[in-house]
Amino acid sequence: MTHHSPHHSTPLRPALRRAARRHPALHPVALAAIITLSGTGLVHAQATAQAAPPTAASLPPVTVSASGLQLGANDMTTPVTVLEGDELVRRREATLGETLNSEPGITSSHFGAGASRPIIRGMDGPRVKVLSDGAELHDASTISPDHAVVSEPLLATQIEVLRGPSALLYGAGAVGGVVNVLDGKIPTAIPQKGYEGSAELRANSGASEKAGAFSLTGGTGNLAVHVEGVARDAGDYRVGKGWAPEGEPTRKVLGSFNRTDTGSVGLSWVGDRGYLGAAYTRQAAKYGLPGHNHSFEGCHTHGNSLHCGAHEGEEEDGHDHDHDAEHGDVPVVDLRSERFDIRGELRNPFAGFSALRLRAGVTDYVHDEVEDGAISTTFKNKAYDTRIELQHNPIAGFKGVIGLQTSQRKFSAVGEEAYVEPTITRKLGLFALEEYRLGDWRFEAALRHDRQTAEAQTSGIERSHNGTSASLGAVWKFTPGYQVGTSFTRASRAPSAEELYAQGLHMATSTYERGNANLKSEISQNIDVSLKKTAGDTTFGVSVFRNRINNYIYGRTLDEVDGLQLLQYSQADATFTGIEGQVRQRITRNLGVTLFGDTVRATIDAGGGRLPRIPATRAGIRVDANWQAWEGQVEWVQVARQNRVAEFESATPGYGMLNLGVSYNGQLSNGSPWQVYLKANNLTDRLAYAHTSFIKNAAPLMGRNLTVGVKVAF
Repeated sequence: MTHHSPHHSTPLRPALRRAARRHPALHPVALAAIITLSGTGLVHAQATAQAAPPTAASLPPVTVSASGLQLGANDMTTPVTVLEGDELVRRREATLGETLNSEPGITSSHFGAGASRPIIRGMDGPRVKVLSDGAELHDASTISPDHAVVSEPLLATQIEVLRGPSALLYGAGAVGGVVNVLDGKIPTAIPQKGYEGSAELRANSGASEKAGAFSLTGGTGNLAVHVEGVARDAGDYRVGKGWAPEGEPTRKVLGSFNRTDTGSVGLSWVGDRGYLGAAYTRQAAKYGLPGHNHSFEGCHTHGNSLHCGAHEGEEEDGHDHDHDAEHGDVPVVDLRSERFDIRGELRNPFAGFSALRLRAGVTDYVHDEVEDGAISTTFKNKAYDTRIELQHNPIAGFKGVIGLQTSQRKFSAVGEEAYVEPTITRKLGLFALEEYRLGDWRFEAALRHDRQTAEAQTSGIERSHNGTSASLGAVWKFTPGYQVGTSFTRASRAPSAEELYAQGLHMATSTYERGNANLKSEISQNIDVSLKKTAGDTTFGVSVFRNRINNYIYGRTLDEVDGLQLLQYSQADATFTGIEGQVRQRITRNLGVTLFGDTVRATIDAGGGRLPRIPATRAGIRVDANWQAWEGQVEWVQVARQNRVAEFESATPGYGMLNLGVSYNGQLSNGSPWQVYLKANNLTDRLAYAHTSFIKNAAPLMGRNLTVGVKVAF
């Protein structure tokens, strides 16, 4: 794994820059007709032909699309992580969580190889919102960590992670932060030469993975079409030395395979004042669920206690649980997701406004959990989302954006593990973001109001929550190359349908979950202070934060029997405190050294108890070098022992990992750039466990893994 700083990156080849071109954010279905009518006078687009970058030690500032005002990374009042270009090519893994896992302040939920969701500053699930170019993804990953995020890293052109005032634009519930994955499935410009694209092949040794990706955009006049696809086939992966599960002679995690196919086709009308486009995306995946324990079938509750096994006079269910567990039989997730997107932007739509942006989408998601060749449980999620943004011209020095966002999600689970009854969740949000610049200062304020209604279809219980969120932030560039930023955010998060209505066994996570229909909204009060140096031989960025959350919702463990935990969704005031950062020293023109790390503490205010699955402290050192067309990095990451654990939670030992990456950039005879890369993770084959994982003992982290890949842009 390598680590990326928005203030230092290796130079990109011209075509890779084009592939990483930013796509403007946009937003709702009802206004699609308005944009179409307004755009009838559009003329041919002027494609942005990018020249080869000059020889320089660093890249120009990266634009953050999800900032709301297309700000540079150095203008943000809170820390932002941006992965793009060559660095993103080297960093991408099979899941979004593993791709971002080594960034300061970001870890992953790690559920085998098929499912891994980002965790930001110790917060996961619905507190971290995942977007596709500004539009919310609707899958089942917020419901449980064994459900995959339907975002394909191999098709991403840029990945942004941000917090603070700008994050309020995408939902007050994103208390942890927002992950925005930019892609090219809806073209925003006509290629200068009529077409452009890329192709990539890669393979690794840890899971015998083979993957390929392609992307192609063509166009003429005002019309552009885009097609892209990914195919991945990975077997069970090997873990580090010293791991030997009972009854198994192999170091492979049984059932950790992952086979995924993703395809998309998009069409756009592009003009000199904007664009309007649509895309259809389909993803099919099959992956295993390690750690599934059939011995918990039949377990139930007696008050706040668990009872497993038959009562007196009752017969067992007849399953040979010990046999299943010993031979590692695992269920398989068979996932199918279809999404239709509309995106558009109209510049200078009418007097007083500089841009009108549209996002709209319809998602049909379903996955079956298959055991012994038969479907045991089917999860369905049918959703739509619409979003409009209007950016106004400066008024008395203020520049900003106002907008509306609405969504509906119909979720159901039918079968043996249907621990949540069918629900319909409706959301409506109004938001505004304003900035003001004064000399070396930039001020930012955001305001949002949300209403959520969650209705349980079987019991008929309905709960509504309203919340208003606000934030203030400022960044001061007090001397050339130095800046300090601070922000205060008060955010309201309504409980999810699963937190309200869960009731039953969830064998994937070895839990019996009980919701609480009387949960209140969380109120988060976060203070963030950051200091950056962005120029010179020494560059750094460090951030400290304190987030006090009233009525924090978490799964409190009331009882445990043979590894099965009784989780009751409860509320308590909690405080998250942490620090994250990195510093890079340029040694010579071709050599640099970086130190990086993060830590977070999460406690329950009353009594000082700990919250479960909080990431351990990390620190590392990395050396980067470049010579002619070669680039390379070597790093050591040390993860501390996590013994600050919640009740019924076990401590996790620390570990160190040695990682290496090297790449070579060249050009074909026609000038098309190509890149070949090699990365080696966990070179010492260390046995390591992720404390954030529900199944950390059943599925340790991957052992030594060599990945080789080649990418060609044309």
